[in-house]
Amino acid sequence: MTGGRNSTAITKFILVGFSDFPKLKLVLFVAFLGIYLSTVVWNLGLIILIRIDPYLHTPMYFFLSNLSFLDFWYISSTTPKMLSGFFQKPKSISFLGCTMQYFFFSSLGLAECCLLAAMAYDRYAAICNPLLYTAIMSPSLCVQMVVGAYITGLFGSLIQLCAILQLHFCGPNVINHFFCDLPQLLVLSCSETFPLQILKFVIAVIFGVASVLVILISYTYIVATILKISSADGRAKAFNTCASHLTAVTLFFGSGLFVYMRPSSDSSQGYDKMASIFYTVLIPMLNPLIYSLRNKDIKDALKRCKKRCFSHCHC
Repeated sequence: MTGGRNSTAITKFILVGFSDFPKLKLVLFVAFLGIYLSTVVWNLGLIILIRIDPYLHTPMYFFLSNLSFLDFWYISSTTPKMLSGFFQKPKSISFLGCTMQYFFFSSLGLAECCLLAAMAYDRYAAICNPLLYTAIMSPSLCVQMVVGAYITGLFGSLIQLCAILQLHFCGPNVINHFFCDLPQLLVLSCSETFPLQILKFVIAVIFGVASVLVILISYTYIVATILKISSADGRAKAFNTCASHLTAVTLFFGSGLFVYMRPSSDSSQGYDKMASIFYTVLIPMLNPLIYSLRNKDIKDALKRCKKRCFSHCHC
């Protein structure tokens, strides 16, 4: 089953993970475990802080709490299995488990694409139409945009799942990756994969390029509006409100489009693995930091939370 192509149907796959670096196994395990635990704590902490602080009950932080929610499940769809693989021999995953892992991972990733575009529109409304902001970004519209992002992500992933289930795998069954990703599955399939290659490209265009286009159009208007502000302090404040989102967008879409817009091949799998570490492991950890470290509202909310905790403790 792990040799060359044959007629035996594959019922499980072997995930190579990071077995290329046996001497670094313990170091990599500790590093990835630390990143995963930090990501869980920071994202759940940000969700709780936004939930309990009434000053953060605004559209911007509603979207941010949903981004943290997605990032928590996004990293959890791949990292625990990857961590268990450091001490598992062989590092196997069933065909059903593999397809389900990709389904959840893809759903969350596509939903995040849509959510980042919604957040760009929110920043556009806040900076370009400040007087109408509360009317434009009504609670019902915010909920509709978030629910729409989730449903669209699920639908886009479901289409891919149905296509993957039509593929046949007859060997080899070794995936040179730390999770089940579509480019690696396409390389291993002994079916005709060209239609699914096209589908992968179309979905990347619809979700990736379309989302980036919405973001670029929003920021074109934002930059034009900011340049009209006469006060230097006003311009700096407006730029700061957008800097975090732009950083998150650049990191997420840059690494994701690198993997999914290129044709799948054996020679590209090493590069795909490195890029995947970035957008599956590092970005979910970085997002809460990017949005919090230079954010006065978050810092003030943390101070208020500390004061409430101390007052309760003294009582």
